Amino acid sequence: MSKQYNKTTFVGHLGTDPEMRYTPSGTPVTSFNVANNDQYTNDKGEVIKTTTWFRCAAWGKQAEVCNQYLRKGSKVLIEGRLTPDKNTGRPRLWTRQDGTVQADYELKILEIHFLDNKNSGSESGSESSDVQGPSEDEIPF
Repeated sequence: MSKQYNKTTFVGHLGTDPEMRYTPSGTPVTSFNVANNDQYTNDKGEVIKTTTWFRCAAWGKQAEVCNQYLRKGSKVLIEGRLTPDKNTGRPRLWTRQDGTVQADYELKILEIHFLDNKNSGSESGSESSDVQGPSEDEIPF
């Protein structure tokens, strides 16, 4: 396997429920948006809060597991490869209704860890590119 130097790792919450579809060849693909929140103090002492949105895609068995166990609000740790715009090599740019420019960061998931605990109503687990489903003691029924 070749070395991956284009990797991004972050923790965030799903902003939408996952949506699964299939390629013409039958490969499952699950897409969802994840928000990563951060804050820092600027040189004036003000706390600045930022949110970065990532459009994420999982493929194959990983797509099926994400679609089954993740929901809007689920907390995840994702390691993935940024997918640039084919024309520019940069994030996709688009214009909001108010005329401001927005950038979309698109990410192909290489590894995903479910961080919600069992008490929150979501599944805990760790899923990677060689995905295995949650263990029997992680399933609530």
